[in-house]
Amino acid sequence: MSQDLFQAPDYYQLDELLTEEHLLVRNAAREWVKREVSPIIEEAAQNAKFPKSIISGLAEIGAFGPYIPEEYGGAGLDQISYGLIMQEIERGDSGIRSTASVQSSLVMYPIWKYGNEAQRQKYLPKLASGEFLGCFGLTEPDHGSNPGGMTTNIKDMGDYYLLNGAKMWISNAPFADVAVVWAKNEEGRIKGVLVERGMEGFSTPETHNKWSLRASATGELIFDNVKIPKENILPNKDGLGAPLGCLDSARYGIAWGAIGAAMDCYDTALRYAKQRIQFDKPIAGMQLQQKKLAEMITEITKAQLLTWRLGVLKNENRATTAQISMAKRNNVDMAIHIAREARQILGAMGITGEYSIMRHMMNLESVITYEGTHDIHLLITGMDITGISAFK
Repeated sequence: MSQDLFQAPDYYQLDELLTEEHLLVRNAAREWVKREVSPIIEEAAQNAKFPKSIISGLAEIGAFGPYIPEEYGGAGLDQISYGLIMQEIERGDSGIRSTASVQSSLVMYPIWKYGNEAQRQKYLPKLASGEFLGCFGLTEPDHGSNPGGMTTNIKDMGDYYLLNGAKMWISNAPFADVAVVWAKNEEGRIKGVLVERGMEGFSTPETHNKWSLRASATGELIFDNVKIPKENILPNKDGLGAPLGCLDSARYGIAWGAIGAAMDCYDTALRYAKQRIQFDKPIAGMQLQQKKLAEMITEITKAQLLTWRLGVLKNENRATTAQISMAKRNNVDMAIHIAREARQILGAMGITGEYSIMRHMMNLESVITYEGTHDIHLLITGMDITGISAFK
């Protein structure tokens, strides 16, 4: 087991823009990742097993609903704190960050924003503590980038609703206690439905044989005439804008998280380049290696500035969907390129589990696709600046 020697790059002294609370939250998450995630993550990824032992730790550092009010069990933190926690967790592993992102932005957020008080009191404290884990059911086998075409549906049966359909590529599905599921009613309006494990006709088969996010549990949600109590419908928002609002929050967290993966790859490559001797000197002294490293720190710094400003806008409730899309697309693209360049600096050693780079690279191949693909986010920006939709 190799020691976690990570040192975070801060080339533009961005820590000076953070409050004392931000730094305390960030440093607590950073130390927890070093202590609890780094020692176990390679084995978890190799064995394709989500390490459930870390769930209580994620709750303790405030990773479950950081911005959810304290009255519901959340930490009551601001959006920059949320971003910093996601950055540090993804520095450890994208799959672990996915678990926290889903819990916070795709499960707790809609219950908090779109649910009623009874639903908030019933679910949020248990989700915040990690007693409950949740998942988010939007993507379907035939509807990914076009979620509005979903076929999962609910039918009013008088005393209850009958839910039928299927969702796939769902993080946390195999062990989730509650699923926030999006389905069309008989008028074709999209509604949020809270589906609990144990409901008859509800199953969550696990997805196997993944080469990416191997330390995260992925599965399907199958609904076969599931009886949904009427009190399990989210009452305060419907239509496609409801799930897309959740995705805004999750994409914002991903924009920060990807920086963590990039930081880890850069830090690993920099340390290796200083130690690896070829032609009688460290390869860090070679021009082409310096070019790679200099470009890495430049792109990381640009991404840090982008997310910090976005965090300020989020705190002021001024961040737009298009701004969030730009940050998600840019930062994940940045991270995956840095992972590939870092792997080259390490040569053959870069593909081994002795280093984190190849694991980050494989994980980022999922992150660049989920919650809005690289190309779809580009079209969101294009639509925003031209006023013309390219989707139809």
